[in-house]
Amino acid sequence: MKILSRYLAGARFAQAACGHWGVENNLHWQLDVTFGEDKSRPRENHVDANFSILLRTALRLLKNGQTAKYGIKNKRLMAGWNGDDLRKVLFGK
Repeated sequence: MKILSRYLAGARFAQAACGHWGVENNLHWQLDVTFGEDKSRPRENHVDANFSILLRTALRLLKNGQTAKYGIKNKRLMAGWNGDDLRKVLFGK
């Protein structure tokens, strides 16, 4: 939602800003808990941007995966241990 292309009352603007940062903070928290993103420090060339895209893609696949009702971190572990779970995460089957 574009919030600066039109006039918004202060309360509505604050609500929109908080909503945006809530989503952003939740995403960052999930990436850090699931993949330890804050501990990872790739800095050469475009490695950091590419790695970030891969982590977000993996997170989206895990969230949308048709595996059992585990948390994201456990789904990641199960996909690493079991080929059937990995196929379910990657292909949704």
